[in-house]
Amino acid sequence: MKILFIGDIFGKPGREIVRRGLPALIDRHQIDFVIANGENSAAGFGITGDIADVLFGFGIDVMTSGNHVWDKKEVLDYLPRQPKLLRPANFPASVPGRGAYLGRTRTGEPVGVVNVMGRVFMTPLDDPFAVVLKEIEALRAKTRVIIVDFHAEATSEKVAMAWHLDGRATAVLGTHTHVQTADERILPKGTACMTDVGMTGPHDSIIGVTVDAALGRFLNGMPARFEAAGGPGRLNAVLITADAATGRATHIERVNMSHQEVETLAASAPATDALSSTRS
Repeated sequence: MKILFIGDIFGKPGREIVRRGLPALIDRHQIDFVIANGENSAAGFGITGDIADVLFGFGIDVMTSGNHVWDKKEVLDYLPRQPKLLRPANFPASVPGRGAYLGRTRTGEPVGVVNVMGRVFMTPLDDPFAVVLKEIEALRAKTRVIIVDFHAEATSEKVAMAWHLDGRATAVLGTHTHVQTADERILPKGTACMTDVGMTGPHDSIIGVTVDAALGRFLNGMPARFEAAGGPGRLNAVLITADAATGRATHIERVNMSHQEVETLAASAPATDALSSTRS
């Protein structure tokens, strides 16, 4: 089973490069299931129901999020009726939405997805190390393939989570920092991990934000209005190959594609609709 996880989709450039590149990636790598972090897809801050529906239409099966999930108030009504858009499971139970989802590939194989958020340099929430075990346990009765999006700031916390879940999850993939790391590997008990998948969006920026606004805050400490940068996007993702019977990862591969590379791939893809599947 091949699973593609797309790093934080940031603003219109991120959405556009997913639109152009995802069908071709699905076709080239024969991808069975697609996950993406979408919490920055609405102008860089938050997500709306309309944007989520568009992204699902591009071929994404499940979307995760993080601390920016509440930035657009429209999502408060959308989350309870769209189980494929997750918010971190360690938010209080009273907030809208859920933190885990059981999906199915094009051939009907089950895949579990769990979203949790770190606490180091982040908003203090419930213990992600305890919460994630409860979510995984609930999913393991139905599937052995479980992907965890750990939305966290600190590298040490992300690495600790990977070791915590070695042998329990198929993959533990970090999001939030918007900078792709080169530490992808498979741990001894079969869990693939990577500290941060990176950002799918405008890389001629400061982690997605226009350079002048973000740089000014570092130079003078004064508040500034942050806006999503424009320009062509770059696609950051990771490809996981898993054994459906055991849930163990057998391969992990970084994906880091420029706008030009995506356009070349899209141009070479077959004209048939790569998304005409029976995904749930």
